[in-house]
Amino acid sequence: MVANQVHLVRHGEVFNPERVLYGRLPEFRLSDLGVQMAEAAAADLLQRACPVARIISSPLQRARESAVPIAAAFGLPVDIDERIIEPANFFEGKRMRGSNGALRDPRNWPALANPLRPSWGESFDSIAKRMLAAIEDARRSVDGGDVVLVSHQLPIWMMHRALAGQRLAHDPRKRRCDLSSITTLSWPGGHPAETGYANPALSLQAGATDVGAV
Repeated sequence: MVANQVHLVRHGEVFNPERVLYGRLPEFRLSDLGVQMAEAAAADLLQRACPVARIISSPLQRARESAVPIAAAFGLPVDIDERIIEPANFFEGKRMRGSNGALRDPRNWPALANPLRPSWGESFDSIAKRMLAAIEDARRSVDGGDVVLVSHQLPIWMMHRALAGQRLAHDPRKRRCDLSSITTLSWPGGHPAETGYANPALSLQAGATDVGAV
């Protein structure tokens, strides 16, 4: 047997008063609002018909903290999978916007040479492949029930575009992967397909000041 569904949950809002691109930097925790967002995602999953059999998180703090209320709701431990982590980024720790933003500094321009790969970090193709491999392994790791993976916006969006047969290079402003959103996959006919998207923290979005890395 395998999982009935796999739910990919994006982490909640991060405490980021300096508004830097945090990428894989350590010690970026959830804000108070982010905790509420994570709790909203847990409540949404709890009211669904199929029980959750396993919870897996990215190793980054914001993802692990977002998994806590889900784990509490289902009485399960949280396993870690390095493959669902945020990609590394040349601009980590830098402020991207404003008059002193990193994009205005000529010393950073070589990292922008190829936005289709992209040249500032791990390739889109690599991100999609590791996400799809982690999802398939997670699906096969349980005997029925659902599996929850707590990850990050870009990895989830690369999975979405790969399954949809879309070009991986994209406009980051048009990603449909809100904070604490839930993207659901199932396997009709044995092939993965996106079958649901929920935004349980929508009512909290207006108060968010940090929406994550570009």
